[in-house]
Amino acid sequence: MTQSTQTPSPSQALAGLGLVLPPAPKPVASYVPCVRTGNLLFISGQLPFRDGALLATGLVPDPVSLDRAQEAARQCILNGLAVVAGECGGSLDRVARIVRLGVFVASCGNFTEQPKVANGASDLLQQIFGESGRHARAAVGTNALPLGASVEIEMLVELR
Repeated sequence: MTQSTQTPSPSQALAGLGLVLPPAPKPVASYVPCVRTGNLLFISGQLPFRDGALLATGLVPDPVSLDRAQEAARQCILNGLAVVAGECGGSLDRVARIVRLGVFVASCGNFTEQPKVANGASDLLQQIFGESGRHARAAVGTNALPLGASVEIEMLVELR
């Protein structure tokens, strides 16, 4: 007897990970959370807000550890996905593919492990979307980010 395997929906995958999308964050300056053109949704840079407070502030890896920065990157993704869900009637089921991430890491001068910080975001997207969560990416170090955040992530998402 052959057992069929079915890929879980993004909502099922989130639940299986014990995660819930937060309310979509409001912009902190003069921009919109996302812009849609055709089937592409451009998500503005997301900071690691959780319950109204930044999850991590300061430079990586001191005072913010690599592990904490990866956690902040995951929170940025959850916030970005909340924006996507808001544009898609509350569901992530219309996501065809995560196309690209731009990951910005507030870094100490000699820190060169921005890709490891970005892996926190990339790995979560693959857990949620499977193969459709694999994406192109840039991971960039910078001296400062808005509001002192340690990580900021922008996304490009293809919709069905």
